[in-house]
Amino acid sequence: MAQNTKKYNKTLIACYLGFITQAIAANFAPLLFLTFNKNYEVSLGKIALIPAVFFITQLIIDIICVRAVDKIGYRKCIVTSCLCSAAGLILLAFLPDLFSEPFVGIIISVVVYAIGSGLVEVLGSPIVEACPFEHKEAVMSLLHSFYCWGSVGVIVISTLFFKFFGTDNWKILACIWAVVPLFNIYNFATCPIEQPNNGEKGMGLSALFKLPLFWLAIILMICAGASELSMAQWASAFAESALGFSKNIGDLTGPCMFAVTMGLSRAFFGKFGPKISLMRFMIFSSLLCVASYLLVSLSAHPIPGLFGCIICGFSVGIMWPGTISICSPRIPRGGTALFAMLAMSGDFGGAAGPALVGNISQIFENNLKAGLLAGSIFPVILIVIILLIPFTTKEKG
Repeated sequence: MAQNTKKYNKTLIACYLGFITQAIAANFAPLLFLTFNKNYEVSLGKIALIPAVFFITQLIIDIICVRAVDKIGYRKCIVTSCLCSAAGLILLAFLPDLFSEPFVGIIISVVVYAIGSGLVEVLGSPIVEACPFEHKEAVMSLLHSFYCWGSVGVIVISTLFFKFFGTDNWKILACIWAVVPLFNIYNFATCPIEQPNNGEKGMGLSALFKLPLFWLAIILMICAGASELSMAQWASAFAESALGFSKNIGDLTGPCMFAVTMGLSRAFFGKFGPKISLMRFMIFSSLLCVASYLLVSLSAHPIPGLFGCIICGFSVGIMWPGTISICSPRIPRGGTALFAMLAMSGDFGGAAGPALVGNISQIFENNLKAGLLAGSIFPVILIVIILLIPFTTKEKG
């Protein structure tokens, strides 16, 4: 078996790098929110559209993937994801200066690399799932953790770059980050890729829409995405503006520690998951998430607020992969459509959450604490939905 799976290690490495690329796409621009605000005079309200456009674009790609991937083929689609990710990052370095309104150039670039991010988000998990690895749960858990470790790498390396070369040279760094997806084109073009579900056709959307459990899964995923990204996307700006930290310290203590604790949460459950009830762990994590949002938004001192941001990372770590683990076995014939719809729902939450935080903050005179307080509604709803899932009927395989 080991010899049989050895050739798939290249596939696994390619997917790891794919999730790292997704982390670059999701986390690099947020590190520059205040830079865009100062250098391009882009308001916080408009900046709130950056994560919104990013995740809405991913959402559209998720919808397209429901029908297009099986016809086009997994290899062509995943190679396209690398091309789009690299192109978007390179365009981000040049397009803003080519428009009289730099924000237009930023948004175009975001759309391009969001297409790549959306494709790898939908395709990465089923590609690995189709490989004949033993202990797939552990393999999948490790796969999703690479997004977290990729986020840490992006934040630490970017922070060091800004420290030694200055934030004004961020365009050079954007081009450097583009090397990762460019390199990964070769990996995905040459690695073995098996057909998910042994080539069997999964359920269509019409069949999924008839399942009450599917609708609960959609709401659960929306809240999971919103709970995670509402804090993650604004952590850097929060650490700088609300807590008064410098740019470098703010990035390291805010989004970086958020990503570290999120990765630790996934690693913890990956190791001890068989001994822990996933449903109970999800409820505990959601309660911890509510507490962290309240601590961040209501604390009058920087240290408790920073601590709230850090423990929020641990609390949201299980939400996205946990939702997939809860729903996939209960809808065994969901197929590509299920993976795509869950990803779409998470992206919708990832767009709605940060947008809500940004706009509420602007209403209260750029007070991020007010915006993050509004974001606490998402983990509250998530708890309610988890409690309802045991009362639904599983889809028969």
